[in-house]
Amino acid sequence: MNEDLNNKNLDKNDLKEQLNNFKSSMQKYLGGINIWIIVFAIIALWAAQGLHTIDEPEVGLVKRFGKHVRTVGPGLHYHIPAPVETVIPVDVKSVRKIEVGYETISPPPNPRYESNKEEALMLTADNNIVHIEFAVQYKIQDAENYAFNVIDARTLLKEMAEAVMREEVAKTNFEDIITTSRGEIAQQVHSGLQKLVNIYDTGMMVENVKLQDANPPQPVTAAFDDVNSAKENKENYINQATAYANEVIPQAEGKAAHVVNKAEAYKEEKVARAEGDVAKFKNVLTEYRMGSKEVTRTRLYIEALEDVLPKTDKIILPKSEDGNSVLKLLDLNKLRNTGGESK
Repeated sequence: MNEDLNNKNLDKNDLKEQLNNFKSSMQKYLGGINIWIIVFAIIALWAAQGLHTIDEPEVGLVKRFGKHVRTVGPGLHYHIPAPVETVIPVDVKSVRKIEVGYETISPPPNPRYESNKEEALMLTADNNIVHIEFAVQYKIQDAENYAFNVIDARTLLKEMAEAVMREEVAKTNFEDIITTSRGEIAQQVHSGLQKLVNIYDTGMMVENVKLQDANPPQPVTAAFDDVNSAKENKENYINQATAYANEVIPQAEGKAAHVVNKAEAYKEEKVARAEGDVAKFKNVLTEYRMGSKEVTRTRLYIEALEDVLPKTDKIILPKSEDGNSVLKLLDLNKLRNTGGESK
């Protein structure tokens, strides 16, 4: 036991001797400068690393030994330097974007895009396949949740957006998706995605969902274009026929109305004339029955001649006293053709 105590004393003496040797060496190397000044300088340099600046669109998340302890806004701040405290800057004002179904290869002014079929091809309500490409714009609303609640918030948001879009497409027919329902689908995806983001406390806020492309898959595009062309031709023929009908039907109705009006006028004229003839006949019949039958017959005969003779060619010849007729000596056809009238 005494031997162990002696060994421990020797170890302590060796350690003191080594420290004294190190101190002597440092003093020789530093030219006699006090070692505590050097230690203080090192501590000061380490402490100065705690100064940091947070830019205007950012907030700073301060962690102490890995645990979030406070959040600071834009400006100059101080934290205990690493490894005690670290600062994570998070941009909470800029609008960010994720792309689903495609990827931007080169940005404007000469953008190039590459399609991602695995993300873009989706099944519709009527069991057709549609090619969907869309973008989601978002901002960071809660920096703490964004930084600490999810490991890869951007990838998570993209997967959520794709899932919500597939759900909406599965409720909608193919024809509506590529024509009239794009805006409605974008609104539904926006609303559904924001609800899902809130459930998982990701700290993100969806600003906008925009459908960049909604078309049939590339292998069937030509056939789809043919169908659309046929539909357009059909619509053109229908429009032409409708225009022709709108032009011809009013004309036909106008002509029909003219004929009807003319017939009505003719009818009214004939009816009025017939009524007049009936009234005239009744007057004559009354006179005839009152006893002046011979006078009435003579008057009717004369009135008939007055009505008929002006409408015919007439040749009036005096009666021969000796009873011989001169008709056999005259060319009556020649007299009639000359249009003359002799008495």
